[in-house]
Amino acid sequence: MQAELYRDYKERVVPALCEKLGYKNLLQVPRVQKVVVNTCMGTHAADAKQALDDAKAELALITGQRPAETTAKKSISNFKLRKGQPIGAKVTLRGDRMYEFLERLIKMALPRIRDFRGISPKAFDGKGNYTLGVHDQSIFPEVELDRIKRPVGFDITIVTTARTNDEAKALLTELGVPFSDRKLPARS
Repeated sequence: MQAELYRDYKERVVPALCEKLGYKNLLQVPRVQKVVVNTCMGTHAADAKQALDDAKAELALITGQRPAETTAKKSISNFKLRKGQPIGAKVTLRGDRMYEFLERLIKMALPRIRDFRGISPKAFDGKGNYTLGVHDQSIFPEVELDRIKRPVGFDITIVTTARTNDEAKALLTELGVPFSDRKLPARS
């Protein structure tokens, strides 16, 4: 069963990007390679092990895939952090699961954010990848609000084959990602 977003990409987005960006070959059209969903609990909580287990359960529920545990790369005494200590979890989504997750994110989760006016168009990394921070897991429809023990934030990184930020933004816009068009106030 193919995800609806993947069929939309093949049927509508690829021809639209060929026309808009002037690609002559269909293989030049950028595509989404993978989506990485990452969470970090840190160790400052008194019940860090339980917090990490809860975060992993929420991540598995939201993505439909078992998360891998991430560990500290080096020791930092000020944070009471030891090298090799578990501090977070991540999931790498590819293929149908990736498109299903993106579809739920775009059509169901993002519109549930209070006072949502679109996501920032400035979070590209210069190589065509986009990272979005989600402050609370309650925006996802799979999460039951009664069972939330603590808020868990996520970083969602969308990795594309685009070579520039403009190509990646055009791809994500065509896929339906709601970018904010409001201007940020100038710094004085």
